Amino acid sequence: MIEMITNINGKINGFVWGLPMLVLLVGTGILMTILTKVFQLSHFGYWMKHTLGSIFTDKHITKHTEAHDKSISQFQSLCTALAATIGTGNIVGVASALIFGGPGAIFWMWIVAFFGMMTNYSENVLGIFYRRKNEKGEWSGGAMYYLRDGLGSKKGMKQVGAVLAVLFSVFCLLASFGIGNMSQINSIAGNMKAAFGVPNIVTGIVLMILAALVILGGIKRIASVTEKLVPFMAIIYVIGALIVCIINIDQFGAVFGAIFKGAFAMKAVGGGIVGSGVKMAVTWGMKRGVFSNEAGLGSSVMVHSSSNVKEPVRQGMWGIFEVFADTIVVCSLTAFTVLSSGLVDLETGAVISASEGSALVGEAFSTVFGAAGPVFIALAILLFAFSTVLGWSHYGTKAFEYLFGSKATIIYRVIFIVFILGGATMSLDLAWDLSDTFNGLMAIPNLIGVLALSPIVMKITKNYVDRKIKGEHIKPMLSAFPEIQKEQEQGLDGSD
Repeated sequence: MIEMITNINGKINGFVWGLPMLVLLVGTGILMTILTKVFQLSHFGYWMKHTLGSIFTDKHITKHTEAHDKSISQFQSLCTALAATIGTGNIVGVASALIFGGPGAIFWMWIVAFFGMMTNYSENVLGIFYRRKNEKGEWSGGAMYYLRDGLGSKKGMKQVGAVLAVLFSVFCLLASFGIGNMSQINSIAGNMKAAFGVPNIVTGIVLMILAALVILGGIKRIASVTEKLVPFMAIIYVIGALIVCIINIDQFGAVFGAIFKGAFAMKAVGGGIVGSGVKMAVTWGMKRGVFSNEAGLGSSVMVHSSSNVKEPVRQGMWGIFEVFADTIVVCSLTAFTVLSSGLVDLETGAVISASEGSALVGEAFSTVFGAAGPVFIALAILLFAFSTVLGWSHYGTKAFEYLFGSKATIIYRVIFIVFILGGATMSLDLAWDLSDTFNGLMAIPNLIGVLALSPIVMKITKNYVDRKIKGEHIKPMLSAFPEIQKEQEQGLDGSD
C-alpha cells in the first residue's frame, strides 16, 4: 500500500513541481516586485525599521492584547509565522538541496527568497484587507477569503472564486498534516533516536502530549508559546552556525565561487552533465526554498491576519521580514556551515561525506564542536520542527473553520494531535514527498488569487507610501468592507 501511495504521489509531485509551477511561483514574485517598485529594496531601511527595529522601540508591537480581545500582537503573529517556517527545511531541506542540487542550489534559493519577499508581502496585504471576524470574535483571513471576496467580486468570477477558496482550504488541510506535522515529527524522531537512542514511539507520544497542551488552547496560547520559543531557538542556532562560519572564514571565497559556478553550471554538479547540473540546482534550490519560507503557499497569511494591526502594508512588511529571516539568514548560515566545513568538494560540488539530511549538518558542526555538534543539531531540529507543528496547527484550524465552521475546529485539532504519533513512525521519504505535493497544490489557487488581485496590492501599497512616507493627507485603504474600514479608521494610531 505504501509503495502504491509513493508511486502515485511521485507522479503528482513531479507534475506539481514541474517547470510551470516554478515559473508561476517566481513569476508572481517578479510581478509583485515590479508593481510595488521593488519595495523590498527601495524601502529596505523603512521596513527593517518598522519590523525588526520596532520590536525594540515600539511597545505596541510586542504588547499583549487584552483577555477579551481575540487578536494577537504583531510580534506574536510574526513569531507564530516564523515558528511555522523556521523548521526542518532550514536544516534538512538545505542539506538535501546541497546533496542533490549542489552548491548552486543555494543561489536559486536566494532568488526564490528575494522575489518571494514580495509574494509573501502581497499575501499578507490581501489577508488583512479581506479579513473578517468569525462568531468567536477572532480575525479570519487567508487565501480562501481573498479568493472568495476579492477574486469572486470580479464580474463573472463569483463561482470561480468560491471554488478556488474551497480547493485552497482542502489543500491547506492536507498540507497541515504533511509539511506541518508528519515530516516535522518524523525528522525529530529520527534525530532523537540517532543522537540519544530514544525510540520513535516514545518521541511521538511525548510530542503528542506537549502539542495537545498548547494546540487545544487556541491561537492565543500558541502565540504565547511561540513568542518565547522562536527568538530563543533562532538566536541559539544562529550563534552556533556563526561560530562555525567564523572559524572557517578562510573558505568563504571558495564557497561563494562554488555557489555561483554551480548555479550556472560553470562546474558540473558532482561531475555530472552540465545541463543536468543546472536543472538540478534550479529545481532543488527553488523547491527547498519554497518549502522553507513558504512564500506563495498562502499559509502564514492566516496567522498574520490574526494580528491587531490596522494597516495592511504594516503586516505585509512583517511578511517580507519573515522570508528574509528564514531564508536569507537561517538557510544561508546552514549552507555556509556545511560548505565551509570541508564536507563538500567546492571544485565539483560533490558531497564528500556519506551523511544525509540533518546528519550532514551535524557533521559540519562536529568539525568545530566535536561530539556536541550532532547533539546540538538534534536539539535544534527538536525545537525548530516542534514550533512548526504549532504554527501549522493554526493554519489547518483556519482551513477547517472555513470549510466546516468555527465550532467544529476542535475536531480538527484532536485529529491533528493524533497524527503526530503517526508522523514519528512513518517513512521519511514518503513524509517529504507528501509535503512537497501538498505544498504545490496549495500554491496554485493562492497564486491565482494574488495575480488576479495584484492591482489591489499595488493601490494599497501606493496609498500607504503616499501617506506614511511622502506625508500626503489621503484616506487610508484598510479593508474591502465599509464597516470594517470605518472601525479600523477609528482605531488607527501612530503605531500602525
